[in-house]
Amino acid sequence: MFKRVLVAEDIDSINIAVMQTLTDLQIEHIDHVKYCDDALLKIKKGLNSGEPYDLFISDLSFEPDHREVRIQSGDVAIEQIRVLQPEIKIIVYSIEDKGFKIKSLLEQSKVNAYVHKGRHSIDQLKAAILQVSKSDEIYLSPHLAHVLRDKSTREIDDFDVELIKQLSIGITQDELENRFKELGITPNSKSTIEKRLSKLKDHFRANNTVHLIAIAKDLGIA
Repeated sequence: MFKRVLVAEDIDSINIAVMQTLTDLQIEHIDHVKYCDDALLKIKKGLNSGEPYDLFISDLSFEPDHREVRIQSGDVAIEQIRVLQPEIKIIVYSIEDKGFKIKSLLEQSKVNAYVHKGRHSIDQLKAAILQVSKSDEIYLSPHLAHVLRDKSTREIDDFDVELIKQLSIGITQDELENRFKELGITPNSKSTIEKRLSKLKDHFRANNTVHLIAIAKDLGIA
């Protein structure tokens, strides 16, 4: 079983339930933060002191308040923590249920479990902690099992995601070439962008760009 666990959660009622679950599992050392910046600092401190955490549990969304923060979301914190401490086990505990987002966290950020907040989610969180402590097998909330079987986003790469993202924030198709050059994204020629956009419309069976963005948002891509 894990000995040192860090929890990043900004909602008090949820945090109490998570902390109680960890206590029930007889975790020796439990720390809690409400900001992603603090989570990163705690991870660094643990590594520097020779007492690293062996499990990180995090939400993805954190409500902004009076405090100015550098890391605003759990997924960004997870990316940075994974670089700092590659071997740490990570469980996401979030209300987010978009397939693309979950698949990205599993495949790109290598999270070990994804538990969807909802009915029976505390039982699922406990099951996830127990499974992750014993094996490298990924744990998913049962009703999210379809995510790994979903083929709709399998052929989408980072270039496609950025293209959709830029369109979703109001960058026009004609402006994409210069925008990609500004961001240092290659390839960035007009013809390449047009071909990729056409491929995406066909892939998602979108009637036009607006329809494509709407579909992408439903999938959690934009």
